Amino acid sequence: MTTIVRCPTCAKPVPWTPESEFRPFCSKRCRLIDLGEWLNEGHVIPEPIDGALPEDDRDDRDDWPR
Repeated sequence: MTTIVRCPTCAKPVPWTPESEFRPFCSKRCRLIDLGEWLNEGHVIPEPIDGALPEDDRDDRDDWPR
């Protein structure tokens, strides 16, 4: 059974198969519209809140290139 997803731009059904060249988008046009939203900062990934990472995950090594 083929999985069907909705295009994030226009909500058309898109089969999740190797033949669906632009998946999860239905077309190159929808893919480019989404890219434009990211480039114009319509979509953003929020920055982590200061102190949200455990100390072990912070990169404060002295050997970091400057």
